[in-house]
Amino acid sequence: MQTRAAVLREMAPPRPYSDSQPLRIETFDLAAPQAGEVLVKVHAAGLCHSDLSTIDGNRPRPVPMVLGHEAAGEIVEVGPNVRDFAVGDHVVCSFVPSCGHCDYCADGRAALCAPGAAANNAGTLLDGGFRLSDKGEDVYHHLGISGFAEHAVIRTESLVKIDPTLDYEIAAVFGCAVLTGVGAMVHTAGLRLGQTVLVVGLGGVGLSAVLGAIAGGAAQVIAADIDDEKLERARELGATATVNTKDDKALEKVKDLTGGGVDVAAEFAGVQPALEFAFAATGKGGKTVTAGLPHPDVRLPVSPTQLVAQERTLMGSYLGGHVPKLDIPEYIALYQAGRLPVDKLLTHRLSLDDINVGFERLAAGQAIRQVVLF
Repeated sequence: MQTRAAVLREMAPPRPYSDSQPLRIETFDLAAPQAGEVLVKVHAAGLCHSDLSTIDGNRPRPVPMVLGHEAAGEIVEVGPNVRDFAVGDHVVCSFVPSCGHCDYCADGRAALCAPGAAANNAGTLLDGGFRLSDKGEDVYHHLGISGFAEHAVIRTESLVKIDPTLDYEIAAVFGCAVLTGVGAMVHTAGLRLGQTVLVVGLGGVGLSAVLGAIAGGAAQVIAADIDDEKLERARELGATATVNTKDDKALEKVKDLTGGGVDVAAEFAGVQPALEFAFAATGKGGKTVTAGLPHPDVRLPVSPTQLVAQERTLMGSYLGGHVPKLDIPEYIALYQAGRLPVDKLLTHRLSLDDINVGFERLAAGQAIRQVVLF
């Protein structure tokens, strides 16, 4: 069959993206699902900084590539040997396919799946294959999903079955923003009741972390960003205090609010100054968690003396440290119970043809979570 999709053919185009049009809407050949795969009709796909970092070259990927990794849809065809999914199932995509057999998967660390990482870096599905092509030439898959398309062939290891009553536009954000932000708090940092929290970088992932910290019982949730509108949104979501990191006294304010520094600081801006601020704002015995992905050449100056003498911890968090097939349904249940209001993260809904306008808006910091609706 054929499908319309948004393809990136060259990284690091000039801005504004609404003019340079880095993503071209083209029609591709899509092979039928093979063993362990299904054909998904995509209904909604979120615009994420992980997509943007491929467009701007901070996260280099092979091209041409159909982008999109935060998506939800309905299964319309199943390949051979598919047992746990059926036509009509509603699914959320997970951007790390978990093989279930490597040492990391066996240890419950699905985000670190070795075959999954290798496939994602190569731009293929988990088995190393391609299902997208253009005039006989292979087209790369983004993180095993390529969700900026009307249809996608996806391995079942990259899918989670969900409650069919959940709106697709809400379901999509659970695949990345919610897993990454909430997971950085409750899984990676191991947030405990009554602890103080700082969240730096208030995009969709950062504000998900704010919601996760509140749901996890933090006594104080301080939100930090350079954008006053995002700070206001954090207050609306329940942050107990906000600081603009452009303020020379921002660090002093955080320490005054917490009596010397927070128990947990989490950074999602993906830039070095934001991570430095988060680390500096962490108190003795505290944890600094980052899920940001700056350019691979970026380095962070850290004092080993602080790590040792103050027993501080600097941690990375990928996919929130989750096992998606277990955790996504639980987070959806929290949303449905009114305890994780992720619907408030959605700021824009757009068509596939307007996707470059959406990415320019994201690059300019003018959106939280935008969703392409099909």
